[in-house]
Amino acid sequence: MSTLKSQLYELCLTFIQNRIENIEYSLQQARQASNDDTKSSAGDKYETTREMMQQEMDRNNKLLYEAGQQKIALQQVEKAEGNSIVKNGSLVITSEGSFYISISAGELNVEGDKFFAISQASPIGRVLIGKEKGDSFKFNGKNYLIKTVM
Repeated sequence: MSTLKSQLYELCLTFIQNRIENIEYSLQQARQASNDDTKSSAGDKYETTREMMQQEMDRNNKLLYEAGQQKIALQQVEKAEGNSIVKNGSLVITSEGSFYISISAGELNVEGDKFFAISQASPIGRVLIGKEKGDSFKFNGKNYLIKTVM
C-alpha cells in the first residue's frame, strides 16, 4: 500500500475508532441514567423515562453494530492489492476531486491535500467501481475524468 493510501487508511481507522468510542460512551451514559432513575410516586413519568432510555440504548446498539461493520469493511481495504481498475481500496484522482474508496468517513486532509473517503456503496462509489484511468463520467451534473488509480 502506498504511503498516501496508508495515511488515508489510518485516518479512516481513527475516524471509525473515535465513532465506536463515542457510541460506547453514549451507551454507558444511557445505562447509567437508566440504573440511577429510581421509581417515584410519579409512576408514569418513571416508565416514560425508562422507555426513552431503552430507545436510546437500542439506537446506540444499532449504531455500534453499523460502526463495527464499517471497521470490518475497512480491514478488508487494508488487504486489497493495487490495481488499475477502481475497486474497494483504490485511491482515485479525478479532475473534480480525489476519492479513497473505503468507508464513508467524509473529507480527509493529508499534507494539505483534500480527499474524500467514500464507500463503494455510495452513489459516486457505485459509479467509480470498475472504471480505470482515462475513463470519464458524469455525476450530479459535473463531468469527471479519472487521472490516476492507485
